[in-house]
This record gives sequence, structure tokens and C-alpha cells, in this order.
Amino acid sequence: MRSSALISGALAVLLLVFVAVGWSPLLSLDRSVADELHRSALAEPGFTHANRLLSDWVWDPWTTRALIAAAVLVLWWRRERWLALWVTAATLFAAGVQQGLKAAVGRPRPGWPDPVDSAHYAAFPSGHAMTETVGCGLLLWVLALHWRETWRGWSVLAVAAVVSVLGVGWTRIYLGVHWLSDVVAGWLLGWCVVAVSIVTYRLYGDRWDERDKGSAGRADPPGPDGSRMGETT
Repeated sequence: MRSSALISGALAVLLLVFVAVGWSPLLSLDRSVADELHRSALAEPGFTHANRLLSDWVWDPWTTRALIAAAVLVLWWRRERWLALWVTAATLFAAGVQQGLKAAVGRPRPGWPDPVDSAHYAAFPSGHAMTETVGCGLLLWVLALHWRETWRGWSVLAVAAVVSVLGVGWTRIYLGVHWLSDVVAGWLLGWCVVAVSIVTYRLYGDRWDERDKGSAGRADPPGPDGSRMGETT
């Protein structure tokens, strides 16, 4: 996992440099992909509408954030407070990195005389792609910590997460609101955040959760009949 974090982070930085300096081979690739997909979007209005529904509702960043918030509440209720805080901090950190890079790079979005969709703020990196990667990665990690060995539906969820991450990137390019390199950067940065979160939690967070659970279990000494203080029989 450490090597995964380093590789994804290094590739994201390299892509950032290429975009910032305007490396012509990358810009040419971005333009050719965007032009080809825009022609397809104009020619297939039904398929374009389906992509808009997926991008703006199913894979919208706020939909993903709502799922993360629900997971955090469940973890807090289960007394896994440090894991809940870890997931929250990773999500907020990813949002901060995303918005900071958008402001710093200030890359214009693709411009069209006949757009099929619109979006605000700068293009690099793709917020949809980064948020979906972080959200799916963190949610799969939390599920793997608890139910991977016992729940047969795990593989279905893993496939759904991969489809969501790849799918949202496709919709953003197809709808002409992002360049290909914006989406790839969002994937790389998102996975880097997830990998770093997992590595650091393994080093520190799981110990603190176990300590807190142990403290909670020792909080009420057993009574004469073997029950905990405060328990009713």
C-alpha cells in the first residue's frame, strides 16, 4: 500500500507539471479525445442524457459525500471513533487538495459553441473523479475491515466501486466538461489519499480504536450477579 501511495502521488505530480507547463503532446491528446467525444455526444442525444443523469445524480460528489457521512455515523455508533475521524479527515483533506489545485492551476475547461453540459470552477483536477475515487476507496476499506471474510456480496460491491470510479470519469470527458488529463489526475490524487489514509491508520489509528474499545469495556465493573453496572436484567 505504501508503494501504491508513492506511485500514484508521483504520477499525479508529474501530470500536474505537464499541465502547468503546457506540455504540447499532452494538450494535443486532451484536445483530440475531447473533440471526438463531443462529436459523439452531439450525435447521440439519448446516450448523452443518460450520461448527464449518471454524472449529475448517481455519481455526483454530494451523493458520494452523503454515503461517507452515513458510514462515519455508523462507525461512531460502533465506538470506532478514530476510524470515523480518519475517514472524515481523509475526505476533508481530499476536498481541500482538490480545491487548492483548481485555484493554483486555474486550467480552463473545454469550450464548445454547442455544449451538451456545463460546469463551474477550474478544470484540473476533476472533482467528480477525485471525490468518487476517495469515497469508493474509503467505503470499500471500511467494509473490508469488518465484513470482507463473511459477506458474499463483497465482490459485487468492489466491482460496483470500480465501475463508479471509471464511469464518472468517462461521463465528465464525454459531456465535454473535463479534459482527459483532468480525470486521470483526479483518479491518481484520489487513490493517493486513500492509500495514505490506510497506511497511517494501520500505524496509529487501529491502536487507538482498540484502546478506546478496551476502556469502554472496563468502564463499568461487574456487579455481584456478574452484570455490568447500569445494566438491567
